[in-house]
Amino acid sequence: MHSKLLDEINENGYVILEDFLAPEEIDILYKAGRTLCMDAPQINRKIFSSVNSENSQSKDTYFLNSGDRVSYFFEEGAVGENGELLVDPVVSLNKVGHALHVEHPEFKKITFSNRVREICWQLGFNKPVVCQSMYIYKNPGIGGEIISHQDSWYLHTEPNSAIGFWIALEDATLQNGCLQFIKGSHKSGVHRRYIRNPDKESKELLIYDRAAPIYPQSTFTPVPVTKGTCIIIDGNVVHKSEPNRSNKSRHAYTFHVIETENNVKYSEDNWLQPPADKPFPILFERK
Repeated sequence: MHSKLLDEINENGYVILEDFLAPEEIDILYKAGRTLCMDAPQINRKIFSSVNSENSQSKDTYFLNSGDRVSYFFEEGAVGENGELLVDPVVSLNKVGHALHVEHPEFKKITFSNRVREICWQLGFNKPVVCQSMYIYKNPGIGGEIISHQDSWYLHTEPNSAIGFWIALEDATLQNGCLQFIKGSHKSGVHRRYIRNPDKESKELLIYDRAAPIYPQSTFTPVPVTKGTCIIIDGNVVHKSEPNRSNKSRHAYTFHVIETENNVKYSEDNWLQPPADKPFPILFERK
């Protein structure tokens, strides 16, 4: 069956699907995200920053070992020098990840829903697995920038197979940091990798394998969407989001799928590696 979905993602590198979630589903996930704020650690709070990764997650085993559990990451502006919380807990988190799709029933239900399976079927997957998931807060005022990147920097397969599902749980606008894409940039290969450091003596557990590419701002297309919309993202398309300078948050739930058949190989130097006893869960197997 010919897939218009596949045509569009092949052309632009992303697809916008409005009304992907029903209003009651949005409410359930949003409330679950708020509850996670109350479950966050009260001590030894971990910072996440895509801008200053060398000062935070790249040196921390908490991030490295977060692939198969629910881990909490705070905004840089939310935590003081002594680890104290500077803001209300409900607006303190950058994200929660990376195994909500396995460990949390509400997120698991959406991730393994038939509509997700149908999209992956139309995109030609044969045996897709879900490799990671995140609840992203993008809180007002302190919601940090996400640098220009390709998801394949972090979830590399050879050949590329990573697909992201990014689901808006609140309206995403220019003011609160909607996603921005370089249309067609997925056709230019993988520009950089974020990998486990082969130097085991280094304090840097994770490193980039080359300098950051420079992408002119004029090449980006902002993609504001209403809550309930899902953006399907090719692993090689360049995208980013600006800091949230508004007074409204921009909650989203996102997860990534990769292929495991047709000689697709998940890179052994990716930061995220599944434990031997917890392989990535399978969405379906095409017979």
